[in-house]
Amino acid sequence: MSVKKTLMMVGLGIFGIVALIAVFTSWYTVDESEQAVVITFGRADEMVTNPGLHFKLPWPVQSVEILSRETFSLQFGYKQNKEGELEAFDAETKMITGDEYIVLTDLVVQWKITDPRKYLFNAQNPEEILHSATSSAIRSIIGSSTIDAALTDGKADIEAKTRELLVSLIDKYDIGIGVLGVKLQDVELPNAEVRAAFTAVTDARETKNTKTNEAQKYKNQRISEANGEKDAIISKANGAKTARIEQAHGDVAVFNKMYEQYKGNQQITRERLILETLENVLPKAQIYIMNDDGSTMKYLPLQALQPTIQQQAPTQQQAQTEQQSSPEKKEGSGN
Repeated sequence: MSVKKTLMMVGLGIFGIVALIAVFTSWYTVDESEQAVVITFGRADEMVTNPGLHFKLPWPVQSVEILSRETFSLQFGYKQNKEGELEAFDAETKMITGDEYIVLTDLVVQWKITDPRKYLFNAQNPEEILHSATSSAIRSIIGSSTIDAALTDGKADIEAKTRELLVSLIDKYDIGIGVLGVKLQDVELPNAEVRAAFTAVTDARETKNTKTNEAQKYKNQRISEANGEKDAIISKANGAKTARIEQAHGDVAVFNKMYEQYKGNQQITRERLILETLENVLPKAQIYIMNDDGSTMKYLPLQALQPTIQQQAPTQQQAQTEQQSSPEKKEGSGN
């Protein structure tokens, strides 16, 4: 009886354990930032992206792998420890540029899981593959770039080319990872003196760009002023042109009117034109018009004698007045 009882107790215990496993492995929850893959006997059957409570067959028939849908960051060349301090790996970041200089290049790769099935089953360690692909891509791009481009204004181009090459490599590996972006952190030289020299070169280049921009600004300003002066001269010339044309039209109208009068009486009009011309040419000259045959002598200028005649006329009138008043004086004195 004791053996049967013992076997019964063992059977009940096993059944209880199986029941507990079935109860606790028949359901799972998916958060809003997560995605799940249902695995049946080691084969991925269903991908679940809807958040909430879900049910499945108990283990070991079915199991669930829950993965995040958030964006991850791969730090290449450095690592942040638990204390928040950065640990650099110079051996990993040391690269040779296209012009045979050595640089230390750190970068961050933003990536996310795009296909959970491939992420789980196409590679044993997808993150390690991504790290190796990142190293290959950045070394290839740095190896085809110059030291000036890597340290100064070529970083954006290096980032774009590295991302493009890394995306193509990850697509070939087909491990369910999508690369979102590549950001260079530090690109520097391993030697302090060389870094100082390149810093001086960078400062000189910035000064050059500043002076070039100032010169271009001054050039544009002078060109604008010259264009303004040009427009003013052209406007003034157009105004003078219009004035001369209008004046010419007026002269033509006057001439046409005068010509009409000339056709009616040519002699008078001719004499009038002669007199007007003489007045314009000799504005201060005294002009005398004589209508005779020229048999008498003429004394010119006649107007010069008029003041003398006007002065002599009052003198003669005074003499006559004195002669008239003199007899009266004599009579008065006799009396």
